Amino acid sequence: MTHLARLCHSIPAAGSGALAVAVYADARDRTVSANESGFEGVACVDDTARLLDLMCDVWSGTRLPWAERWAKGLLEFVLWMQEPDGRWLNFIEDWGGTKNRMGITSVTGENFWHARALTGVSHAWLTFGDQRAADAMHRGLDHAVTKPAPPDVRALHILVARRLIADAGLEGLRPAIRHWAQELADCRIGDVLANSPYETGEPHLWAHIQEGVLAWASTLLEEPSLLQVAARSAEALILPAVAGGFDRDATSPYDVSSCIYSLDRLFEASGDPRWAAAAVDARAWFDGRNPAGMPVLEPVTNRVADGIDEGRVSTNAGAEANIVAVEALFERALAEAGSMPAPAFED
Repeated sequence: MTHLARLCHSIPAAGSGALAVAVYADARDRTVSANESGFEGVACVDDTARLLDLMCDVWSGTRLPWAERWAKGLLEFVLWMQEPDGRWLNFIEDWGGTKNRMGITSVTGENFWHARALTGVSHAWLTFGDQRAADAMHRGLDHAVTKPAPPDVRALHILVARRLIADAGLEGLRPAIRHWAQELADCRIGDVLANSPYETGEPHLWAHIQEGVLAWASTLLEEPSLLQVAARSAEALILPAVAGGFDRDATSPYDVSSCIYSLDRLFEASGDPRWAAAAVDARAWFDGRNPAGMPVLEPVTNRVADGIDEGRVSTNAGAEANIVAVEALFERALAEAGSMPAPAFED
């Protein structure tokens, strides 16, 4: 988490104490703007809300004052980026807080950053009781419930809904989660769950958590058929990827952590030890069980590289890679948190 602290910057325009995490950082840890779809910006709701979700868990696991301050600073930014209609813009163009209102990866819609924002504000509400987070969540949920979304985005909606049913008693979301889970189960290429109805070939692993989400939903909904669908897909897609050490032309930490998430949920739902064993092997990717034979997580600085390309570990280390690594290696991260000093965030 020390590297994530280095990536966080104050955003005074978003309010006192507001923080956002830099999307990318180069080999010298200088922040780099995102430009994959034209100029996008330096920080985004997608990553910042994901870090907010994570820091709620860190605070719950440690009760460290700096973890609470960190989480609440991230919340300020996510709240500030919500539009009056309940949807979220994604990017800021600079550290002064100029909102990107035109970019295709920043405009509002039923997309990843809207779903990520929902995960962040819902968790902040349940963790800290912030009514502003609850209000933002309800405004955003209206869009999730009433509008279509692809399976990889819908999977995040299910995570939010299950959390709200289980932890807040919002039983009115049960019909939605049942419908969404069936959407995921029906979108398959053979036995393999797809990320989109339009996907061809083997589904990408980046953000692919449908197996885990269906396993998780199966227990809440008491629908064992959902667990069976998830298990068949994991056997066809996830287990071979793990067994081969994710030996592909390019693998990101998000590819690996998505598999770990699904394997953990499958084990919790079924008790089958093969899922737990595969999760252990998948986590070892960060320590060198990979085509490069090198750690992706640098053990001294706790800096996680952006991935492995053609057998070489990247020298860059941005927000996504480091957030998902902490999620995948959470117990290790909690131990680190207990000994790290309070972060001093960049202004």
